[in-house]
Amino acid sequence: MSDFLAWRPHPWHGLEVGPEPPGLVTAYIEITPFDVVKYEVDKTTGYLRVDRPQQGASSPPMLYGLIPRTYCGPRVAALSPGADIADGDPLDICVVSERPINRADITLTARVIGGLAMIDDGEADDKIVAVLLDDPVFQDTGELDDLPLPMTDRLTHYFETYKNLPGAGVVARIDHRYGRARAIEVIEASMADYDESFGPD
Repeated sequence: MSDFLAWRPHPWHGLEVGPEPPGLVTAYIEITPFDVVKYEVDKTTGYLRVDRPQQGASSPPMLYGLIPRTYCGPRVAALSPGADIADGDPLDICVVSERPINRADITLTARVIGGLAMIDDGEADDKIVAVLLDDPVFQDTGELDDLPLPMTDRLTHYFETYKNLPGAGVVARIDHRYGRARAIEVIEASMADYDESFGPD
């Protein structure tokens, strides 16, 4: 039996959630802090496509991507009282790394520490925050509050402004920040939403 895949799996549907989900997950990276264009996985083909140029002057302060085999559906929406529905996308994840990682279209293993409850035009669009597994600087970080506050503030500011056109009104807001326990709940809900929508393994 071969120990490699003959075909590249779809990043959303073909990769594993992680080695020990929901605490230790796979992150497929779509955007790095060096990108001034927003890239996004094409849901049909699995290729990374250009979604749009970043509208403002800021770039994402951390690696940004998705957790495979997750889906933001009714269970995720129920955990976000400020939202009417969830956004119908895979669950987003932001990953802290002390060493700069300057390329997207990669996978990594991340340890979950918290999240941001984002409401985007009435839809739940949570951003899970994690640290790169075995990162030498952040390996002892257990909770979102353990990160330097300016780092979390910068991430919050990015998501509250990254869709805004210059001179236009606010589109998205961070309703609140949460710790690891709540992030685990959100990931479990998104895994259940995925199984209901696409079927279990």
